[in-house]
Order: sequence, then C-alpha cells, then structure tokens
Amino acid sequence: MPPTPLLLSKELPSLDYSAPRDRFDETWRAPLSTLLGLGRAAGADFVEFFLERVNYISCMAEDDAITSLSPSLSTGAGVRVFRGKADCYVSTNDLSFAGLKTALEKGLSILGLNMPAPNSFVPAINLELLRDYATARQKESWLSDCSSMREMSDVLLAANATLHTTAKHVQSRRAVYFRDWQEVLVAASDGVFARDIRLNQSVGYSLLCADGSDRASISKRVGSSGDPAFLRTWDYSTDAAGVSESAGQMLYADYVESGTYPIIMANQFGGVIFHEACGHLLETTQIERKTTPFAEMKGEKIAHENLTAWDEGLTDQAFGTIDMDDEGMPAQRTLLIENGILKNFLSDRAGSLRTGHPRTGSGRRQNYTYAAASRMRNTYIAPGDYSVEDLFASVEKGIYCKQMGGGSVGPTGEFNFGVSEAYLIENGKITKPLKGATLIGEAKEIMNKISMCSKDLGLAAGFCGSISGSIYVTVGQPHIKVDSITVGGR
Repeated sequence: MPPTPLLLSKELPSLDYSAPRDRFDETWRAPLSTLLGLGRAAGADFVEFFLERVNYISCMAEDDAITSLSPSLSTGAGVRVFRGKADCYVSTNDLSFAGLKTALEKGLSILGLNMPAPNSFVPAINLELLRDYATARQKESWLSDCSSMREMSDVLLAANATLHTTAKHVQSRRAVYFRDWQEVLVAASDGVFARDIRLNQSVGYSLLCADGSDRASISKRVGSSGDPAFLRTWDYSTDAAGVSESAGQMLYADYVESGTYPIIMANQFGGVIFHEACGHLLETTQIERKTTPFAEMKGEKIAHENLTAWDEGLTDQAFGTIDMDDEGMPAQRTLLIENGILKNFLSDRAGSLRTGHPRTGSGRRQNYTYAAASRMRNTYIAPGDYSVEDLFASVEKGIYCKQMGGGSVGPTGEFNFGVSEAYLIENGKITKPLKGATLIGEAKEIMNKISMCSKDLGLAAGFCGSISGSIYVTVGQPHIKVDSITVGGR
C-alpha cells in the first residue's frame, strides 16, 4: 500500500471525494483516513467514525386483515472523539466529506479542541486492510433474498387464520413481523477499518381470549439473525397451537396467593430475569455510574455454586449474534460467572478506558444517532447436571413459571416481573393453573438461590433498551430452581 500523502489543513476544503452513499466499500478509505488524521492533528486522543445504512419494514395482521405495512430507510454517520477519559458524540445524515468534517469539528469543539492552523500538516491515519465480513460471509444477497411485502402479508394472514381455528373464546388475534437489514462501516484512529451486514427478523403472535369476566392474554415471539428464509420457514401452526393451549389454561385459572415460594422457571425466555436483574449489572456502564453492587467483586462469589453464565455473539442465527461489534471488534465468547464466581464484565472502548476492564466485543448501539456502549449479546445461564424431573421432584409446594411477562428493574438490581403463565406445584407435580403472579426480588440475593439447573438450555429472542438505544439480544437458560422468592398475587 503506497504511503498516504501529507496534506495541509488549508487544503482540506478543496478535497473532493466520491465515496458512494449506497455502499460502504474500500473507496471510503481515503476520506475517512483523512478525517481521522484531522481529528488527531487537532489534539484528540482517539477518533472513530460509524457509518450506517438501514432498510427496515414491519407488517401487522389483526384478525383477518393487514392493518399496517411500514417501510423505513435511513443513512447516517456518527463520530466519537476522546480526549483523555472524556468523550463526546455527534451524528449526522450528511455523508459528504464536508458533512462528516462538520460533525468532526463539532465534536472537537465540545472537548475544547480547535482545528489545526491552515499551514499545519494533517497526516492521514493508516487504516488496516478492510475487514469485510459482509463479502467474506456472502451476505451481499441477504436483502434481496428476504420475503417480499406480498409474502409477508400472505404468511401473517395464514398464521392468523390458523390461530382462529385453534383458540377458543377469541377476542382478538394479532401477528406481527419485521425485517431489519443494516450495513455498517467502522473506521477509527487506531487503524480499525471494518464492514459488516446484519439481518434481524422477528415474528410472533398476540392472542386475547375472554369469556365473561375471565380473560387471558398470551404472546409468543421468535427471532433470528442472518437467515433470509426465516419467515418462509416459520412453523406458525405449532406456535398457534402452543399459544392457544396456554390461553385456554390461563382463561379460567385461579389467582395465586401471595407468599414466599420455591419456584421453577422454564427455559428459553425465562432467562429474561437473569438478563435484566443481573446481566445489566455486569456492564461497565453500570460501574461508571456506580449503580452495580458487583463493581468490586470480580473473582468473588456472587451466585450459587451451581450457576454458570455466558455472554457471546457467536451462536448461529441467534438474535444477538454479531460478527463484529459497533466499534469494529470481532465477536467473542465472554464467561460472566463460573460456578458462582464473577469472572468478567462486559466492556466497550469507553468502559475499558474508564474502568480498566478489557474490551469484550460488546460495544453496541441502536443506530448511528447513538454512541456505542457496553451491551449484552446472547446472554444465558449454562445447562447444569439435573433433569427437569429432578427439579420438580425437589419442590413440595411451589410455583412453575412457564412464561414470563413484562416487568421492571431498579438501578441496582431490584426487580419485579409478571408471570403470564404459571402453575401450582404440589409434591413435585403440576396440579392447577395460576394467574396474577409477580416475582419480586433483588439480584444479589436471588443469584445465590438458583440452586439447580437442568440440562435443557433454550434460547429466546429479546429486545433490550439502555443507554445506547434498543438492540437485539438473546436471553436464555435451562429450567432452573430458585429456592425461595417473594411472589405477589391476591
């Protein structure tokens, strides 16, 4: 690669780069390396550009009609500037050289940095050879291979029709699908130059049944990354049967009695409690805010010795899988907890700079209008040594939480979560359905009460909102037993 020419600051306004807006490729090297060099010449310790193109569409079927079809296109860029441990972030939808330079200038000025004098040399940053995950992993055709709008409509209407035949006392039926295609390019003053294409899709049911004063609402959603055929292969008949059965069980269920119980939580989406009540507390953003009780506990016991947990971006087609994070770092597997011992935190660039914890490929953001932050990917409790039957046999009287609902988590791990489908356990057996249950607890306490994990790890698609917006994640666990937890009810 020939050496990059030296430019004078006064020559920058006359530069004319013709990098394409409809594709992020090698032609973006020249303008971005020049702008990164400009930022460093102005006194920034580190500069990063994040470029993004998005093609999004959602479709909704209510009862027997398509009621919403919403496409969305966006293109933009964000620039992050560091000076010491301080940083700022500026975004723009102007991808011209002048537009990106203006965004950079604003970021520099926020940190008290001025543009170089007119006769100052501006050496361009020598970027690495483009790491192009999109080309290397044959992602270029993903968008064109996805379902058409007609196919989306046909599948959702057929799915809703199936739900109508399997459920009783139906008040409303809804099927919702979305496809989110994203192309990103990251260039940074440490030489990072990387491109990727992501594809996330999700589809699901929402069913409301009513019979007099008895009501039941059950939802189910599945998601995938990197599979253009996802909607075509959705087994909506099986999902319709499962949603209908759950709604039928909950329609006439008795209300749970408040108290403290041992509980068994189902696999797959049951992992949302670990994600919310513990996973967030292992992100370096929480250490920076001083809102995690685990900040000084690396290497110490924070959970039951039977609990091991991971966060990773590698599982094929899982909802939180990424080939690289939004700072250009390749995906990896991070051991969070091993046999109850806290092993690692999740860290992005800023988190690593400010806390000292190593980066874990966890710098993620909703889109170009957000700076990346430490975020989860595919996060789950690992399978254990017990069978599901062992877990139930250990409970004399308790509650089986088969499907979790919505909830909230406080800044240091206090949580309450609704249970949308629950059953009473008596002498190791399920005896009757229950409704109205709410799980109430505190992460630091509950993690030490997860005493049994079965072998049947299951993953489920989820959405996570935090400081860098809403992102796609996977939650998961095997069936687990919590020795005791407060259950709110009637």
